[in-house]
Formats: sequence, C-alpha cells, structure tokens
Amino acid sequence: MAGNAPSTERAERRQVAALPWRRGGDGVEILLITSRETRRWVTPKGGRMTGKTDAEAAAQEALEEAGVEGFVDERPLGSFRYLKVLKRRAPRWCTVDLYSLEVRTELADWQERPERERVWLSREEAARRVDEPDLQALIAAFDP
Repeated sequence: MAGNAPSTERAERRQVAALPWRRGGDGVEILLITSRETRRWVTPKGGRMTGKTDAEAAAQEALEEAGVEGFVDERPLGSFRYLKVLKRRAPRWCTVDLYSLEVRTELADWQERPERERVWLSREEAARRVDEPDLQALIAAFDP
C-alpha cells in the first residue's frame, strides 16, 4: 500500500548546498561545519527557497549555518545523496545540488553559531572528513 511505504522509499527530498572555499597560503581551503544533531562534518545545506535560485538558496544556507558570504556560482558542481536522519522521524534520502561559494566575508557571529563548529581544511582533508562518497569525490575534484 502506497500510504504505508517506508519513508526511505518516498520521493527523494531535493536540497541545495554550498561549498565555501578560499585561497590560502597552501592553496584552496574548504570550510566544513558540524551538523546540529549528529555532529558530523558537512557542507552548509538546506531546502530550496521560493523566490531564490538554487544557488542563492545555497548561499543563504552558508550565511545562516556557517556565517560566510561571497560569490556563488549559478552552475552546480554536481550532486550527492545522503540519508537524512532526524530524532523523531524516519530516515529519508535527500539529493543535494552543490554550489561553489568563494568566501569573501567570514562573520565572527552568525545565526547558528551556538549550534555548530566550523573549520577550514585542505581539499584533501575536507574530502576525508565528510561521510558521503559522492560529496568526497566532488570536494577532491574541486578546482576553482
């Protein structure tokens, strides 16, 4: 029965994410943040937003979750999937389009600062720290 299908078999949720980056002394650096519930290292991401392009929505998520602003590319770098696990809901697969965000401003205080950590890493280390294989590949191949 369709109404009783497991949540992981429902239509995948579409999300957008930013890949915040900057040029450091040793080359390109990637900014990762911790997720609020599981504390895994992730990129800023969230739902698509009415009235904004997906790239603009990704940039908005980067501002709210990581406290960074900059130039976002309107073309996605690619996409990745992950299983979203929430405390009071069944897991659900999400497909996420990833957008390059060249960071120009890093705020000392931002909306979700009390809930997250952020760290700048080399491309290689950032790819190692995220769990999703497709996201690892996108980060490792990123060459602005």
